[in-house]
Amino acid sequence: MFGNGHKATVDTAPPAGGLNGPTGPALTSDAPLTIDPDRTDWLLPQDWVRFGAVPVQGGLIALSDPEMITRLAVALTGKRGWRAILAVPTAIEALHHQHFGAALARRAETRVPLWLSSRGFGQRISRDRLQMPLLTLSGIMFSVAAPSKAAVALTAWCIFTLLCVTLLKLSCVTASLISRRKTVQPTPLAEDELPILSIMVPLHREAQIAERLVRRMTRLDYPADKRDILFVTEENDTKTREALDRAQPLPEGFRIIVVPDGHPKTKPRALNYALDFCRGSIVGVYDAEDAPEADQLRKVAAAFAAAPPEVVCLQGRLDYYNPRDNWLSRCFTTEYAAWFRLILPGLSALRLAVPLGGTTLFVRRHALEELGAWDAHNVTEDADLGIRLARRGWRTELIPTTTMEEANCRTWPWIKQRSRWIKGYMVTYLVHMRNPFRLVRELGLWQFIGFQVFFVASISQFLLAPLIWSFWLLPFGVNHPVIGILGHEGTIALIVLFLTCEVVNLLTSFVALTGQHLRHLVPWAIFMPLYFPLATPAAFKAAYELALRPFYWDKTAHGISGSED
Repeated sequence: MFGNGHKATVDTAPPAGGLNGPTGPALTSDAPLTIDPDRTDWLLPQDWVRFGAVPVQGGLIALSDPEMITRLAVALTGKRGWRAILAVPTAIEALHHQHFGAALARRAETRVPLWLSSRGFGQRISRDRLQMPLLTLSGIMFSVAAPSKAAVALTAWCIFTLLCVTLLKLSCVTASLISRRKTVQPTPLAEDELPILSIMVPLHREAQIAERLVRRMTRLDYPADKRDILFVTEENDTKTREALDRAQPLPEGFRIIVVPDGHPKTKPRALNYALDFCRGSIVGVYDAEDAPEADQLRKVAAAFAAAPPEVVCLQGRLDYYNPRDNWLSRCFTTEYAAWFRLILPGLSALRLAVPLGGTTLFVRRHALEELGAWDAHNVTEDADLGIRLARRGWRTELIPTTTMEEANCRTWPWIKQRSRWIKGYMVTYLVHMRNPFRLVRELGLWQFIGFQVFFVASISQFLLAPLIWSFWLLPFGVNHPVIGILGHEGTIALIVLFLTCEVVNLLTSFVALTGQHLRHLVPWAIFMPLYFPLATPAAFKAAYELALRPFYWDKTAHGISGSED
């Protein structure tokens, strides 16, 4: 068995000679491991981590897994005169962080190719970064020069995008309900068939809920030797690590990964760094406030085993454990119920690109590594990942398992969180539209149209909603320039459109709330028209930050609610 602490011991001798000529049997050593800097360049830092190996003094290479010796020998073809020893995994991982951490952190910032990344927004002059402000400035100049024409043009565009969003929503709800009837639950896997599953939980300034998080992760029903839970913390976040230390000893299969300081300090950068240290063939992500169902990982493993090869991503549902806190938390819960139970399943059923959620997300590791994992500079890295998966021809499916979260129940924190999401949507759209012809080739015409409707129409609705609200002035005798152009028949058609859109929104909420634990929210669904306007100030905040602070991560505060899952 492995030794204790940072001591190196021998359990099995590696093959002598062969492809690379590791010489003789492994040495036995009780000395602490000391890295040999002259041989670290034999492999890339991420490859040393992948093999769970490190070169140490005395012509030795320490490994944590004896089954890796043959694969390591192949990778070190041409490198002779080394011998292998087995060492405690924690000792080797400590050396990885100590000697390769800086290089791995730099790699975490640039894993996604530049042409698909938003990191170009940080350049002094960036075409992407200026597009949205220039369009806004052009609109303002047009409005000043010809206010009536500008009002009519923008209102017409707003009405058109409202129609597009409503048609997409109606299609998603219909497709979701149809596919729900055809869904067959996969057969659970036997214990020996379960894969190793790595779960990353990025934490930043989460000291107040760290101990609660450990308890929630401990409830996951999965074999300890196949459960790889990584609490990913920033180097300067000592308070969170101290809170995790208070939960020590962590259960088997739980680890703390410390991300070296760097820029940008974002969730996707932390995930990219921790990905190299994952052991599993399936990688999942939870947020700090998450409380997943106990059997969730077993459902994920069974769903992947039954899915075709092109399905490389599974998205679980999110729900809230504090909907009764106030009106805002009730509306937020209603919105999420529609999003994760109807809209996202509908997009998947329609074979459109699925903008992923940032948690209860599970991806085959090979797909993540081929894509370059997450864009460290995108503040809505989950939606961007969903589009990049679709561009490679891979599919995302929704699975019927739920993770409980804390609903944002205060107005300003809600606006800050929503502004980050909308800014990320803006960034994601601009990045993927750098080469629209390539995008349509990779997505196909159907998905390309869906991409345009989802992002352009949604962002337009957020920003131009006041133009729709202006029609509420008509009953008070205020003249509207659009009404004069439409005439009587056009005005009637417009009123019918507005009413239809509201009916579709209301029905979507009612259908989403059919679950037994959500039915108490049905009476509150009628107040959703008063909830959605909060996204408009968030959208203007997002547009402002897109121009001036594209990488700023407006962190969501957790632990505000007094409710407990």
